[in-house]
Amino acid sequence: MSKFTRRGLIKTSATVGAGLAMPTFITSPLAAYTNAPTGGSVTLGFNVPQSGPYADEGADELRAYKLAVEHLNGGGDGGMMNTFSSKALTGNGILGKKVEYVTGDTQTKSDAARASAKSMIEKDGAVMITGGSSSGVAIAVQGLCQEAGVIFMAGLTHSNDTTGKDKKANGFRHFFNGYMSGAALAPVLEARYGNDRNAYHLTADYTWGWTQQESIQAATEAKGWNTVNNVLTPLATTDFSSYVAPVLNSGADVLVLNHYGGNMINSLTSAVQFGLRDKVINNKNFEIVVPLYSRLMARGAGENVKGIFGSTNWHWSLTDEGTKAFVKSFGTKYGFPPSQAAHTTYVQTLLYADACERSGTFNPCGVAEALEGFKFDGMGNGPTEYRAEDHQCFKDVLVVKGKENPTSEFDVLEVVEITPRSQVEYAVDHPMFAGGALGKCNPGA
Repeated sequence: MSKFTRRGLIKTSATVGAGLAMPTFITSPLAAYTNAPTGGSVTLGFNVPQSGPYADEGADELRAYKLAVEHLNGGGDGGMMNTFSSKALTGNGILGKKVEYVTGDTQTKSDAARASAKSMIEKDGAVMITGGSSSGVAIAVQGLCQEAGVIFMAGLTHSNDTTGKDKKANGFRHFFNGYMSGAALAPVLEARYGNDRNAYHLTADYTWGWTQQESIQAATEAKGWNTVNNVLTPLATTDFSSYVAPVLNSGADVLVLNHYGGNMINSLTSAVQFGLRDKVINNKNFEIVVPLYSRLMARGAGENVKGIFGSTNWHWSLTDEGTKAFVKSFGTKYGFPPSQAAHTTYVQTLLYADACERSGTFNPCGVAEALEGFKFDGMGNGPTEYRAEDHQCFKDVLVVKGKENPTSEFDVLEVVEITPRSQVEYAVDHPMFAGGALGKCNPGA
């Protein structure tokens, strides 16, 4: 293992991965790492979907990133820097260097996301990459950052695999995952709908959909539910009528939509148009469940979300001091409340900057050491821990449902339960997360 002083790396042996062009790095007696900043500024790379089915989430992520940079550089009201339990950030940039940024469009495509991140590292000198609203994208970029020797602070990624079989030492996730959604939702679904239910799943055909479906199926079957069918749907699908129609004659009395973003809006709209919510099957009212929710999705789906249960990582209606500070800052700047995508990316940016300050270096291995096992509060999720063994954050999870009587276009979800961390936590070697090794940090030199 590499050893660190307060100011940097003493000894390293990691190298840039094969197949990736050598990015710029600086060598000194104390440190050798990718894109070590030499002037008065440091560059971060914000890699978000500015096009594709998750573009709405990407736009809100980018708003939050820009707000975080403003706060780090001493602008605005400081937001959650004022409530964050760590007091290392002072509004003087990061380690005294002004924070600058470059952006890229992942297009919600893994290849495009890797190309964008590679350009930001090699051409723009980004010392950290963050973003993504797709787990496929997050996993691809996380792997590239591991090869290049930079930290990856994952944005919106919910697949178990991100901190499971595809986890990397240079990657960190604040967002929750599919297992946590299932663990939080299943008891609520059992209490509301009973334990004698037949569920039909429509599932986005990529890593997030697969692990989300596996998680919610396992959690609900443990409560007595039966799984009738699971049908995979391509991410590029916009018309879900051919997938929804077979549900009517399947014997199912619950439809689980393992979809996100525009996919969820379209599949839910199709299900409502087919009259599923008005059906009585097996002497039970037909129900729809959306395991992973966001305010942006709920707003896009309109009245169709009323009464439908799901889970979220965070919601702007929470009353803790961190949430109130962030909502005020974001609302003042943009005129509307932030989404969970905005929240997690803002928090990730501050957590990265804080780790640099506490370790005294931009060296990714020093930053990683500062993040591993880090316990913090004041960021909107209550007491939170970055588990050292897999770089997954553990915290409370929200169960929400579509509001029956919203007061505005933003007031579309209500929190029905805050599920404690103890209920959603799992062992590092849990079967759903097995198959990959965290490995060693790569500083890129």
